[in-house]
Amino acid sequence: MNTRAFILIALAALLVLASGTAFAAEKTLPLKNATLLAQFSDMKGAGAAADAPDALSDEDIFAEEEYADSEELIADPLYGFNLVMFHFNDALYHGVFHPVAEGYAWAIPAKPRQWVRNFFVNILFPVRFVNNILQGKFDAAYMETSKFIANTTWGLLGFADVASTMKRNWEPERPTADGFGQTLGKTGLGHGFYIVWPFLGPSSVRETVGWVGDTYLDPLTYADFSFLELAGIRAYKNLNSLSLELEGNEYETLTEGAVDKYAAVRDAYIRFRAKKVKE
Repeated sequence: MNTRAFILIALAALLVLASGTAFAAEKTLPLKNATLLAQFSDMKGAGAAADAPDALSDEDIFAEEEYADSEELIADPLYGFNLVMFHFNDALYHGVFHPVAEGYAWAIPAKPRQWVRNFFVNILFPVRFVNNILQGKFDAAYMETSKFIANTTWGLLGFADVASTMKRNWEPERPTADGFGQTLGKTGLGHGFYIVWPFLGPSSVRETVGWVGDTYLDPLTYADFSFLELAGIRAYKNLNSLSLELEGNEYETLTEGAVDKYAAVRDAYIRFRAKKVKE
C-alpha cells in the first residue's frame, strides 16, 4: 500500500467517525465577525480566505457570554492530549513565534510583508475556487477567478492586490469559500471531536480532513520541495502573517483575559467554524 492510499483510507475512517455527530453545527452561536484564533496555525480553513486582510475581526467578539454554553459545543474525548498540545503550542507562540515575528516586523517594513501575504493568498486560489464550486457559490468562484487573473498578471504573480482597487459592478451574494472543512460542514457532517495538533493548532476530525483535502489543492504541494523545505515555506508564511497581526492580536486578547485558556480557544474556534459553515 503506497502512502497516498494509506492517507485516503485514514481520511475515510476519520469521516466515518465524524459522520454520526453534529456537535457544533447545530448548537453553536455565530460570531460577530471572522477571527484568527491560532495566529501561527494553518488550521483556519486552509489558510486561504482566512489569511485575507478583511478576515480580521474586532476584539469585542471575545465577550465572556460567548462561552456560556461551552460544554455543548463539541466532544473532547482527547482532553488530556489536547491540553498538553495546547500548552506546547502556547509556549512556542509566546517563547518563539511572537518574539521572532516582532523582530521580523522590526527589520522588514509592513509593505513588503503585505506583498508576501498577498502572494500566498493568491496562490491558494485553487482551494477557494474548487470549494466555491462544491458549495454552489458560482458567483464567488467567478469573482475569485477574476481576482486571480488580475493579481497574477497586473499584480506581478499576486504580490500586489490590484483587484482590491478595481471597480466592480457586483459582489458575490455570499462570502467566498474558505476550505474543504467548510464544504464538509455544509453537507451536514459534524465535527466529530476536538483535536489540537502540535504546531497546527485547534481543529476537529472534520476540519483535519478538510485541511488535508485543501493541502492537495495547494500548488506548493506539487512543487519540487522536500518535506523540510515545504514546512519551512509554510512556517515563513505563517510568521509573515503573524507579523502583520501583532497589534490587537486576537489570540492574545482571548487567552490573556480567560480563566481557562484552553476552553476559551476551543470554544471560540468551534463557534468560528460554525459561522463559516453558515455563510
